[in-house]
Amino acid sequence: MVAKLFWKESLIPGRYHLRFTYMTDNKQTVQKYMDGFRESDHEKILSCLTADVIWEMPGVYLHSGKNEFDKEIENDNFVGSPTIQIIRMVEEDDFVVAEGSVQGNMKNGKLLDAVFCDVFQMEKGKIKRLTSYLMNK
Repeated sequence: MVAKLFWKESLIPGRYHLRFTYMTDNKQTVQKYMDGFRESDHEKILSCLTADVIWEMPGVYLHSGKNEFDKEIENDNFVGSPTIQIIRMVEEDDFVVAEGSVQGNMKNGKLLDAVFCDVFQMEKGKIKRLTSYLMNK
């Protein structure tokens, strides 16, 4: 577990205070995974996954295994690396839920500007299953 100190907006608009929190091993893995996407670093992302990982976006796709996952890291519809902001991560048992926003440049010239909620099922500190919910702003 790693200690993390960060500024958090208070209930009074425009005021901030320091907040101290612990980042569990599972949350650290999710953070590393997100960093990998920000950097388009396949090895970093794949190191966070179990061999039999499943990635599902309900109604859109279902990928099984690291090879299928790897093909989706740099989706053919996009150019460059995405900008990802994590708003919060919550953990219970072997699940981490990450809520945030993502922006990315598409090959057709459009901009992806969306919010997401990713549900990570963890196994021994690695991502075993990811269910992604994405909504355009």
